[in-house]
Parts: sequence; C-alpha cells; structure tokens
Amino acid sequence: MRKRTLLIVEDEARLRMVITDYFSQANWYVVEAENGRDAIERLAENEIDLVITDILMPVMDGWDLCRTIRRESNIPIIVLTSKAEDEDKLRGYEMGSDDYIGKPFSPKVLVAKANSLLDRIDGVFSASKTAITGTRLAINSLAHEVEVNGKIVSLGPKEFDILLYFIKNRGIVLSRESILNQIWGYNFDGDIRVVDTQIKRLRAKIGDEADLIQTVPRYGYKFAVKL
Repeated sequence: MRKRTLLIVEDEARLRMVITDYFSQANWYVVEAENGRDAIERLAENEIDLVITDILMPVMDGWDLCRTIRRESNIPIIVLTSKAEDEDKLRGYEMGSDDYIGKPFSPKVLVAKANSLLDRIDGVFSASKTAITGTRLAINSLAHEVEVNGKIVSLGPKEFDILLYFIKNRGIVLSRESILNQIWGYNFDGDIRVVDTQIKRLRAKIGDEADLIQTVPRYGYKFAVKL
C-alpha cells in the first residue's frame, strides 16, 4: 500500500523539521515547502494526500494557498497558525480548509488529527457505494448517484457536489461564502443566493432526509446526522 503523502508548508525551518520527523515516524512520506508559491510547485510534482499549511508566510501566505488549491482540488487542508481567534478559524473554513490547529501544539496531536481526517474521508469515498452513517442516504461517488431509503434520486452536478461537501464536513457550520467558493470557485461573479436556490432543490430531491441540512440563521448551513 502506498504511504500517505503530506505536504507541509511552513517558513520556520526548525518547526518544519519537527513536523517532518513525527510524520515520517508515523509512516507518512513528507514533502516540504517554505511558502505558498513553493507549495504550488510541490503539488504539481507529487501526489499529495494532505496539506498542512501555516498562514503567515512570505511570498504567498496560507490564505492565498488555500484559495489557489481549492480552485483546482479537494485535497484536505489543515491550517496551522499562531492565530487562534474564532474569526480566523471561520476564515480558514471559508477558504476551504478542513481543520484548524493553533500554535503551540503537540506534534502527536497533529499526526492524530491528520490520520483521523483522512480515515474519515476514505471511509466516505473509498467504496463505489457507501451508506452514510446516521442517515438513510447512500452515495455512489463513482457513478454520481444518490439513494434515499433505497431509491435512486437524480441530482444535478452542483446539487451532488454540495451534498458531498456537506457529508465531508458533517457537523460543521458552513457559511454561504464557503459553499459558494468550494462549489462554484472564487472567480464566480454571480449572486450568493444561488447557494440557497441549489440547497432548496437538493432538499426537495432528498425528501424525508431534507432535515439533515439545517439552516443556521444569519450564517449558513450544517449537515447534522441523526445519531
């Protein structure tokens, strides 16, 4: 089995070395970059499974890196920064990051977060047809088909992508901006209300499971499974 490959983007060489050592000991292959521009080059040269990036870096910072990656890829991203305020966390999620850890941190915890994130993603998308725990939904990611209570429903491409994005981020409140950027891209110049329109259609099509997609007033939406 191929080792999981990490791209660590951090301008502080000593911290980069520590993170590399811990992930290497955990049987990961590690690729290093010291800023966002270098990271883009490494992504083009390697098959990367996870990006861990600092925010405050020269040349290209972590925000711009997240933005650039999300235009082309759904590679999982963990944001690593000394900034731990809620607004920075929300901005990280809006930029398309999957998790957030503030400095100082335990390298062991970082490795555990990385493994947990990829295990969860692999569990959802590895099989051609996967039942989503806590729901009556099943998704065939290869055929782009969704079943509700055993019956196939026809979703449009954007509706399907939104549903996958919700499942990947189950339990996390997603702003309309983050959904728009993830599904339509940062260069989309249409109205943000397109998000509400697509989610209304998605809810209608998944019928009895529509209440899985909860509206969070004045912010966005959350996919809440029935445990």
